[in-house]
Amino acid sequence: MKASEIRIKSRQEILDEIDASKRELLNVRFQWQAGETRSPAQRKDIRKNIARLNTILKEMDLGINKHLKKEGGVS
Repeated sequence: MKASEIRIKSRQEILDEIDASKRELLNVRFQWQAGETRSPAQRKDIRKNIARLNTILKEMDLGINKHLKKEGGVS
């Protein structure tokens, strides 16, 4: 998910997305331990997405980068 897509969401939607991503990461870890073939890149992508969500949530708390939401994001 791109940062510009996250910035248009509400705070609660971002928190819900963080919870869903954490559950997905847990499932991927269990599948990895069970020996099912999963690429390590998938775990990396989920962790990056969680970090991106947390960063934007922190920006919202601090009140920074509000201009990015109004403009629709920077490419």
